[in-house]
Amino acid sequence: MRGPAGAPVIGVLALQGDVREHLAAFAACGVSARPVRRASEIDDVDALAIPGGESTTMSRLAIEFGVLEPVGKRIAEGMPAYGSCAGMIMLATEVLDGRDDQRGFSGIEMTVRRNAFGRQVDSFEAPVRIEGIEGGAFHGVFIRAPWVERVGAAARVLGRVGVGRGLDRGAGRIVAVRQDHLLATAFHPELAGDLRVHRYFVEMVRKAMGEHTTEG
Repeated sequence: MRGPAGAPVIGVLALQGDVREHLAAFAACGVSARPVRRASEIDDVDALAIPGGESTTMSRLAIEFGVLEPVGKRIAEGMPAYGSCAGMIMLATEVLDGRDDQRGFSGIEMTVRRNAFGRQVDSFEAPVRIEGIEGGAFHGVFIRAPWVERVGAAARVLGRVGVGRGLDRGAGRIVAVRQDHLLATAFHPELAGDLRVHRYFVEMVRKAMGEHTTEG
């Protein structure tokens, strides 16, 4: 699926969470973005963003709406995907402190701990330096955020949280990971007013589309 002038079409999983903010961020990056909540809509996008929200609710709704397996299949076949906060949890191969019936897309070889930084009242903001993104540290917004405890051989750590107000035990934890065409952050760039993470993902998508065209 291509937008105007061959631009990528990026879907935003619209089951729960900050969907509108991601749609607005991608639109500001100059690409076509649309909500995805049905299995029939998944094949109409080149990539998918999985927003922040509540991962157990998102898991349940993904099953109820019949998108869990189709999205997982597209990701396994190489579709680029980006998950922020709950989206990071949905992309992980292993989740700690989750529900027994919680399921995800199992795209990135990493172990993620739910609500690792604490509850809603423990939300905070802190700088994150991200490999491959210029312009200094990113202003990370962390809301009931996970962190990554382990990454597999195929995954690469892109960023760790810096020291912020009220942040003690979490300093230095892994909060940004990439594996091939998959990207995940524990923070919410869609709430920061900074498009650099979204632009980074758009470039990942463009590269993936170019590789697919060359191979085809």
